[in-house]
Amino acid sequence: MRQQAKAIGIATLCTLTLLLAGCAGQSRPTADDDRPTATALHQTASAPSAQEGPPSTVAHADDWAPPLQVSPEEEAAYYVSRLADRRFVSQYGGPDNPRPWYIAAERLGEIGMPAVPLLFARLHTDDAYELMLVLYALQLATQDPLVTFQTGGESVRLPTVLDPSANQENRRIARQWWESYSTQLELR
Repeated sequence: MRQQAKAIGIATLCTLTLLLAGCAGQSRPTADDDRPTATALHQTASAPSAQEGPPSTVAHADDWAPPLQVSPEEEAAYYVSRLADRRFVSQYGGPDNPRPWYIAAERLGEIGMPAVPLLFARLHTDDAYELMLVLYALQLATQDPLVTFQTGGESVRLPTVLDPSANQENRRIARQWWESYSTQLELR
């Protein structure tokens, strides 16, 4: 009886482990799902730059899920590491008005406060594309109510976003905001 209970316990533990391991990976689309997988996106999407047009395929932000995220800080670190990746883009707006969706920058804006110090650490980059997205993500992330509550409603406000020619002025504005408000932020 004890051996049977032990065997059932081990089988249950193995099944649970396999189930959790299977759930931790990216989900694959079903046969009737017309969205491209991340692998297909890697193979077919052209890398947009400041001079090039948007990518040729449509993807969804959930195609690029961080593996085994544990905390908002780890999720933020994952997306910060993807800012320079020109393939980390999808489209929205339909065929008549296609617009780039910068997946990492948008997700960092949604994450908010945990992303702010990581983004400020990337302000020194020499890559104009990455800097453009760092600044855009900073503008979004500093609008988090957890940030604005601590800064008296102040967030990074950039006059022009997603334009590499505005990077230097935007970097100056972001650094000035950080100098004024970083001491007021209670970062975890």
